[in-house]
Amino acid sequence: MKDNPVVINMEPRGDIESPSNLDPQSLGFMCGLEIHQQLDTGKLHSRMPSQLFDYSLSEIPEDWARSQRKLRASQGEGGQIDITARFESRRNRSFVYIQPPNAGLIELDEAPPLSHDSDAVDAVLTMAAMMRAKPVSSMQAMRKTVVDGSNTSGFQRTTLVATDGTIETDAGIVGIDVVCLEEDSARKLESKLTTEGEVVYYTLDRLGMPLVEIATAPDIQTPEHAKQVALHLGTLLRDTRLVRRGLGSIRQDLNVSIACGVRVEIKGCQDLDWIPKIIRIEMARQLHMYRLCNELREEAGLPPLPSDRRLDSQPVENRVALSASSRLPFETEDLTAFFSNSSSQRIQKSLSSDSVVLGLKLKGFAGKIGSKREDSEGSQLPRLGRELASSAKQAGVAGIFHSDELPAYGITETEVNNVREAMSLSESDAFVLCVAPSWQAELALESVLLRARAAYHRISGEVRNVVIRKGAPEDGTTTAMRPLPSGARMYPETDIQILNLKSSKWEEIKSNLPMDKQQRLLRLQEYDISDNQIEAILGNELDDVFVSGLIDNESSSITLPPKPWASILLDNSRSEIADKSGTSVSNIPWELLALLVYSKEKGIITREGIIPLGTKYVLNTVEDFSTFDKKLDWISKTADIEGFTPADSSSVEEAIDAIIADKLDFIKDKGMASVGPLMGMVMAKLGGSADGKLVNSILLEKIKKINQQ
Repeated sequence: MKDNPVVINMEPRGDIESPSNLDPQSLGFMCGLEIHQQLDTGKLHSRMPSQLFDYSLSEIPEDWARSQRKLRASQGEGGQIDITARFESRRNRSFVYIQPPNAGLIELDEAPPLSHDSDAVDAVLTMAAMMRAKPVSSMQAMRKTVVDGSNTSGFQRTTLVATDGTIETDAGIVGIDVVCLEEDSARKLESKLTTEGEVVYYTLDRLGMPLVEIATAPDIQTPEHAKQVALHLGTLLRDTRLVRRGLGSIRQDLNVSIACGVRVEIKGCQDLDWIPKIIRIEMARQLHMYRLCNELREEAGLPPLPSDRRLDSQPVENRVALSASSRLPFETEDLTAFFSNSSSQRIQKSLSSDSVVLGLKLKGFAGKIGSKREDSEGSQLPRLGRELASSAKQAGVAGIFHSDELPAYGITETEVNNVREAMSLSESDAFVLCVAPSWQAELALESVLLRARAAYHRISGEVRNVVIRKGAPEDGTTTAMRPLPSGARMYPETDIQILNLKSSKWEEIKSNLPMDKQQRLLRLQEYDISDNQIEAILGNELDDVFVSGLIDNESSSITLPPKPWASILLDNSRSEIADKSGTSVSNIPWELLALLVYSKEKGIITREGIIPLGTKYVLNTVEDFSTFDKKLDWISKTADIEGFTPADSSSVEEAIDAIIADKLDFIKDKGMASVGPLMGMVMAKLGGSADGKLVNSILLEKIKKINQQ
């Protein structure tokens, strides 16, 4: 854990144009991670399956129900309204919720939630034990206020499961502050701007899926260490084999600060390789905003901001706040008339749909808002303009124009001069323009003004989001999303009983922890399979399935040979059976593949019969498959009917001889290159009853003899 050093008011050093060269230690770097990972169980409080339907808004089936709502902020347990909830409730947004097959009345918040899913609880307890965390004896579900529309109820349910864990990394021990079990949010499909406000469309397939949330202590030493910690935690979670995989199933949120800044939570860090760069760019941003703050204070004749937040004086900050409010009053001006014939297509398009152009004066901000520039590493340099634009966008507008970047975007120098004259601006003053419906432009410019006033202080603690382009981080920069939530966000969930953890249950969890990656590797190395197969089995997390097929199977005590079993686990057989039977891959049991491999190795079916027979098995709804022997008997009979019973070697040889006699000239002309075409002819002649390896072996031998003559 980090010690608290003696605080010395020394100006922070570092070049923001070279983020990779910033020194974390000298800048008072602090960082913690929050990992959110979906669990591979049913939904947490509704007993619905955790299933995603990969549809865009235009692809949603017409028979899926829809409901439209508006949400408002409510008071927390202490009687206060959370600052984040208050902000969201002012954005004049409505929400359309689309109900897929795995969303019922609980997801719609029209029925009370059920108790915690037991599998999800066991999974999180297992993870807590692997991190040597201490479980809480009574698990109380809490409501966490969320009014951005992602929860139909206006809150997210979360349950504290354990605290005070640790993990060991190469750079030292990292504490685990809390381990929680919570519901995932609804999935946003699309948003549309209307004259009455923004309409946001959500689908409820993901709502209620269980997540484990792991929050580390601020023990991360460097940006590179943060990546190591995220990788370590991700590996630990996957080792349980109790989590979902795939895009969006895990995310890493970063809590970052330097001494001259404050804690900022950065969301959207899905690619671990980007974590160090994202953190370093945030360090540069906080350093830039600190220096800008002191420039503004110096110009206004105000006391400088200390280089360490622990030296802040509340009376001084109150004085600065009064001065900033006086210098920057909220007075907008309608400038629409100056842009009625503007060459800016964006402005003309907006004005044609009943928008207005509102302006806001920023006294003393000329040259301090900044224009787009890149650092030495190709990322956008931090500038106040992006912060102002982010604040405006939270009101739902597309963006703003500001004087430091004008004339540009079709706005001419004449229009700029007209604005400056109309607003009575001096050379040291800046202005911001917003083009939107009147109510929305007012809200956006109010957000801009508040952010401009905040520039006289240390940066605000807030939630930021990584800028994404084409599914990947654009350059590691972030934009503001909302203020950091406060304690008023949480209050007890009274609809769910408290879950008491018995000591015997905890001891059972601790005594049955899953193997780690090294143990799994050593286990696979005991079997006669290749290194490539071992690597692929581990990479696809199929080692437990693989090992289960090599021990007693059901009542028949069958075992499978390792190499064929490994091969079918790694090829596309399961997917092909799913496709041909019109079902999802998850509905194809591994036991069916084991049965098919066993049948093939026992000479009951051919390799070519695996897919068609597996498909028929899945589609069969009338046969009695209650025992292994009945399943095997059906496989044998069906293979015989469909022509997938292996032909004996003499029959195969007769078919090959007939083909060779007919294609002798072709063989002499093509030599060994004739094997491929002849293989297809032989297999077609035998109607799928031949073993491909046997055919290939006999065919190769006979063609070699012909070529040697």
